Amino acid sequence: MKPAATARVAGLLFFLVLLLALPSLRVSMAGSGFCDGKCAVRCSKASRHDDCLKYCGICCATCNCVPSGTAGNKDECPCYRDMTTGHGNRTRPKCP
Repeated sequence: MKPAATARVAGLLFFLVLLLALPSLRVSMAGSGFCDGKCAVRCSKASRHDDCLKYCGICCATCNCVPSGTAGNKDECPCYRDMTTGHGNRTRPKCP
């Protein structure tokens, strides 16, 4: 194989690996400072602060967004709004 063709194949393989890795990079970025900061604001007035941070973090990592403010505004993030606990017939919102 010619050096130019080898370089093209290597570039294509690199691009494909990068494309496949993007979803996991987005989740890891969401789980880092982005989610921590957004959930700190969201849970700042919660009576059960630790539980709020835990569930907000789970929801943020899944949805890649957190509604603004300390309550309400869930229409800004439909994924966050629609997540439920899923316990039998008594489902409740999972995300604070």
